[in-house]
Amino acid sequence: MSKNAKALAAQIKTIAGDAPVQIGMILGSGLGHIADAVDGVAIPYGDLPGFPHAGVSGHNPNLVIGDFEGVRVAVFGGRAHYYENGTADAMRLPLEVLRELGADRMIATNAAGSMLPDMPTGSIMCLSDHINFSGLNPLIGEPTDARFVPMNDAYDPAIRAALRAAADDADVAMADGVYAWYSGPSFETPAEIRAIKLLGADAVGMSTVPEVILARFLGLKAAAISTITNMAAGMSDESISHEHTKAMAPIGAAKLEKVLRGYLRGLA
Repeated sequence: MSKNAKALAAQIKTIAGDAPVQIGMILGSGLGHIADAVDGVAIPYGDLPGFPHAGVSGHNPNLVIGDFEGVRVAVFGGRAHYYENGTADAMRLPLEVLRELGADRMIATNAAGSMLPDMPTGSIMCLSDHINFSGLNPLIGEPTDARFVPMNDAYDPAIRAALRAAADDADVAMADGVYAWYSGPSFETPAEIRAIKLLGADAVGMSTVPEVILARFLGLKAAAISTITNMAAGMSDESISHEHTKAMAPIGAAKLEKVLRGYLRGLA
């Protein structure tokens, strides 16, 4: 763990208290309202040297630490994306800090495009696996042999089962599927979507995979849920844009929040 992560964790503890964090959550586009439900302290990323500026609209660049459904959480209201500065490991320091704060697991959320007609806008999907369609990796440049991270069960089966139980208890339909990471920032072409679908992906987006790789590298158990904000290019007549993504995110966000709350109640 870097010295910087240890120093930042110490700084955060002076503000939010010493009690260990149980779980971290990374919020995707249009999902920042979930951080508002946490009873705790919001620390702007700008006060944490080395944290990303989270310069994408629809993200809330604060680290919120406190109680959510009886569980001490660290909620990242925004993330850095590869397409912002060409850095695949932009979330490494925040996740190192999460580990230093005591967490042993992370749940990432994202906005994604669906490639399945029966998973329309407003649906949510629990990731069962991913395809690194970008070919990029946040561990490039890591000098130790720890960089050779096995990715079997990258999405922890026990966490996924608990999320599934929470969805069932809340009467929320939640699909399971494979997510493909596309670098962005331009959206995919219809030909690229056909290729990605042929490879076995069910949804596509521009985040999450780097964070899951980093989480596994750091010894964090990982899970992720997508909110479907659009049909992928060529799958419908809807106009795809970031504004459309932000407008559609709240439809799935209400379902996602129910699932997360139910899951956390099971941990409390």
